Amino acid sequence: MIKTTDTIYALSSGALPAGVAVIRLSGPLAPSMLQGLIDGPLPDSRKASLRTIRNRNGLVIDQALVLIFPAPNSFTGEACVELQVHGSRAVVSAIFEEFSSYEGARPAEAGEFSQRAFENGKMDLVEVEGLADLLHAETEMQRRLAVEQSTGKLSGLYDGWADRLTRARAFIEAELDFADEEDVPDSVANQVWVQMAALLGEIDHHLTGAHSAEIIRDGLKIALVGEPNVGKSSLLNALSGRDVAIVTDIAGTTRDILNVDLNLGGYLVTVSDTAGIRETSDAVEKEGVRRAVAKAETADLVIHLIDSDSIPKQTNLTLISGKHIFVRSKSDMRDAAPLPSEFSLALSVETGHGLDDLKSLIKDHIDNSVGSASMLAPVRQRHQKRLEETRNYVSDALQSEGRDLAIRSEYLRLAASSLGRITGRVDVEDLLGVIFSEFCIGK
Repeated sequence: MIKTTDTIYALSSGALPAGVAVIRLSGPLAPSMLQGLIDGPLPDSRKASLRTIRNRNGLVIDQALVLIFPAPNSFTGEACVELQVHGSRAVVSAIFEEFSSYEGARPAEAGEFSQRAFENGKMDLVEVEGLADLLHAETEMQRRLAVEQSTGKLSGLYDGWADRLTRARAFIEAELDFADEEDVPDSVANQVWVQMAALLGEIDHHLTGAHSAEIIRDGLKIALVGEPNVGKSSLLNALSGRDVAIVTDIAGTTRDILNVDLNLGGYLVTVSDTAGIRETSDAVEKEGVRRAVAKAETADLVIHLIDSDSIPKQTNLTLISGKHIFVRSKSDMRDAAPLPSEFSLALSVETGHGLDDLKSLIKDHIDNSVGSASMLAPVRQRHQKRLEETRNYVSDALQSEGRDLAIRSEYLRLAASSLGRITGRVDVEDLLGVIFSEFCIGK
């Protein structure tokens, strides 16, 4: 079992070799471990100081900028030390060799610095999850969404709702316990239900942003579908700007699903190349067709490629209105002719004609899906589930008019408890291992 009283250390910067490597320590031994590496007294708190780093035999390892962050005013809430050394594998290895000689010091586990920050009250779970998302952010919109969580804005919203629930329960308790007192109005609880109805509306509105947040965080899922040899793999290569899919003139070359992530206008887009859909007796190809159909049915958007002027007969797809873009491919092989009404556009991968128009259509679809949604939205399924519980409990309290006030107050208590589980204020021990496993070593 990992001892949280140990002093932990890790490389917190990128892969070596690098220009600079940042080594982080946290725990009670951190200052003394730094003292064992440098000459002279420890530097002043939060002031970078250039020091010579030596091993236990006095031999120079490197020169480094060192900083000390005393407890509790540090990232983890413990005494922390950072060393900015040259990003050499040999330098980092030599420093870690010195650290390993200390009893009670050990290498950090993945996410352990952030876990200590949570345990010491420096961050709540929503902020921790936002930090994890920020570390993994690949697009501008993912970064913005993560910042709203990691800086505490989303937690502030949920804490504010929890405070309103607590105040409502306090008013109800006042009416129950002090109904005969002159300074407690008889109808004070009636005012509570007006406020709770308003809160219910806010939660409902907040939950409408869940789908938009999911698209931003996890990416828009696009499936390229169509019969064999209509140009799906060629289009995937053209959109990604590299040869990620094998392209041949042989029908049925693509047998499985190939995914590529793109950054389109600041949004993450995952494009899936699928097997050509047709009747076949080949067992492997038949499985590929089944997977293609399944991918199309679960995708946020289906780009249906057709290299003829009419809809093919063998699609096996359930065409859902609003989810499909019909594209006539290989337009460079045709005479100029009016585009049939069922097609959104014509394109040629060979000449590049229509590619920008297709990207614009995808971007329009994302804008329509996301809309003007606020970045203060429930990002994870865990958040959505607890918010739905909260909404249901508040709704139950509102719909229990005429029942005992104590019962209605209990519904509000359960609502506040569900909110507390989002931020980690209430019994979330079983979640911690899952959440912190998303972090890299050194964070």
